[in-house]
This record gives sequence, C-alpha cells and structure tokens, in this order.
Amino acid sequence: MNPVPVFDLSRQLAPQRAELETVVQAVIRRGRFVLGDEVAAFESEFSSYCGARHAVGVGNGTDALELALRAIGVGPGDRVVTVANAGGYSTSAILACGATPLYVDIDAKSLQVRLDDFERAVSTGPRAAIVTHLYGRLAEMHALCRLAAARRVPLIEDCAQAHGARLEGQHAGTFGFLGCFSFYPTKNLGALGDGGAVIAQDEALATKLRALRQYGWQRKYRVDWPGGRNSRLDELQAAVLRHRLPALNGDNRRRRDIAARYARLISNRFLEVPKRDSESDAVHLFVVTTRHRDALAAHLAAAKIGCDVHYPTPDHLQPGWTPPTDVSPLPITEQLAREVLTLPAFPAMTEEEIARVIDACNSFAP
Repeated sequence: MNPVPVFDLSRQLAPQRAELETVVQAVIRRGRFVLGDEVAAFESEFSSYCGARHAVGVGNGTDALELALRAIGVGPGDRVVTVANAGGYSTSAILACGATPLYVDIDAKSLQVRLDDFERAVSTGPRAAIVTHLYGRLAEMHALCRLAAARRVPLIEDCAQAHGARLEGQHAGTFGFLGCFSFYPTKNLGALGDGGAVIAQDEALATKLRALRQYGWQRKYRVDWPGGRNSRLDELQAAVLRHRLPALNGDNRRRRDIAARYARLISNRFLEVPKRDSESDAVHLFVVTTRHRDALAAHLAAAKIGCDVHYPTPDHLQPGWTPPTDVSPLPITEQLAREVLTLPAFPAMTEEEIARVIDACNSFAP
C-alpha cells in the first residue's frame, strides 16, 4: 500500500510538465530573465483575475508583506497588528521594517483573528494591521475593514494561502489597502521556485511598490524611495505562473470537494473537523484539531498517511525573536498550536487516497 502524502508536487505538475518545459525553453531562447514581457503580462493577468487595478511581482510572499508595509510608511517604532499562529511570515516582515508586532488572539473555530481582540488592538493607534487568510479561508473582511477604517488603520491582507478565494464575488486581496501573495511551489498557484506579488487599487501605492522592489529606483540608478530592496519576480517564474493561472479555479473546486467530503464523512468525537466548502475558502490546507495530536499523527503514520503541523510554535514564543514587552495573553493561539494537524487535501489526490484518509480518521481512538 503506497503512502498518502500531505502534498505531492511532482504528481500535481505531471499533466503540465511538457507544456511547462516548452514555456521555460521559450524564455531561455528570448534571453531576458528580469522584469521583461512575461512579468508584465503576468502582472496584468493576475491583477485582472483578482479584480485589482495593479499587481507588482516580487521575490516571495514575505517580501510582498515587507514591501507592502514599507509602501504605506511603516518604519522603526511603529506597531502593526497581526496574529501569532500563521507561521511567522507577518512577524518577519514587521521586524524587517524595524516595527513591532502587536499580537491579537484568534477564534477557536475559524483559527482567524478574533474581531473583539482586533477592535481593541486598532483602538490603541497602531500604524497598520495585517490580516492573514489562514489555510485559505477568508477572514471576516467586511467587519475587519470597518473596524480598521473607523480608526484609520491601513489594513494589509496576507493572501499567501488564499489564491482565488472569494467573498460575495470579491477576491482575496482586494478588501484592504494591499493584498500580498506567495507563489511558493506548494501554494494553490505555485511557481517552480520562489515568487510573490502585491496587488493594489491605488496607482500611487503601485508605483511606490515598483520602486521599492528595485532598490527604490524610479529610474535606473536613481534612488527616490528609502527602504528599497532587490526583490523581483523573474521571467521564468512569471511564465510558469501565466501558464498555471487558468487552472486555479478548477484546482480550488477540487480542494473544496475534498474538504466537503472530509467534513461530511469524518465522524470521530476526538476530532474537530471544520466545514470548508464555500467559495470564500481556497482550502490551501485542511486542518483538524484534537487534544490527542501526537496519538493521531502516530495512528495516521501507521496507516501510511502523511500529516503535518501548521504551525507548532506561535510567533511570540519563537526562541529567535524577542517578544514585545506588551504581548497580551494569547490562550487560544497557544492551545491550538498544540492541537492543529494538517491532513492531505490537494487536487491530484485519488479517490482511493481520500477514502483512506477518511477511514483512518474514523478509526482513531487515543
């Protein structure tokens, strides 16, 4: 019996391999590899897909967050609202700007930011807020945008796991000031290496982002904006992403179908299984919670089913980061860091693999 992986990138790419090789060879023949026609075309196509006026390709998703913060003026001494349960990417970006994370707790069911905690945090006068659409599920954006706007706090969306998620027809990344995406290979829209983008409706912000991704230049060798970086989406990755973008909606439908079956057919009193089948959820990862995580992981391993923990250590407890002096208690964040477990849920899964995951979960007893 073959193992069921958490994600199988080679299997996911197999139907497109010959076409992707042709796409890459075409870029090599043209001989331009940085900020050329492929990047410009992908930026146009991706912004159109998302319903945004502009997209700016950058080196990776964390750079997208950092440059978005810099574009709205975040710097040393500022505070930025974020959560501590999303892998540390927002914290990395905030610290890179010299700012301080202002952590808020999460909702035990959705694992997204809690509205009342967010409201209290933005009332203290932070410079900005980052909202992460964790595991592909859109946060409560209408309410969060109202709360942020009432305090004039710019809101940035971390959409690294939410490509294609929509709420009432509106795409992830278009609710706040800026939307930040990662194209890491395992993302719903993945490159063959690192890549990222920031989408914007405001032309001035997009212009600033284009300068910041290339040293702060507005024209070659002239630095007009401080805080610039070398963070550019390259031509090869842009060409790959252009080829893969048309399949995104279909892949997301397959992810939601798998999630819906898990929610309907996994029935075990030792597991909390979320309902995740709406268009507001791209189902990047399917995460259950259990107070018996280690035992469940061992049970799945015995059945040759892969699993993973996203994410085991909250940001404020990371040993390499000095926590802010004013961290509020984060009891739900800390509890769920001990309970979350990711099950396989990717578009190339077979029906037999899906059934095996369901059966293994149902037969679990600690």
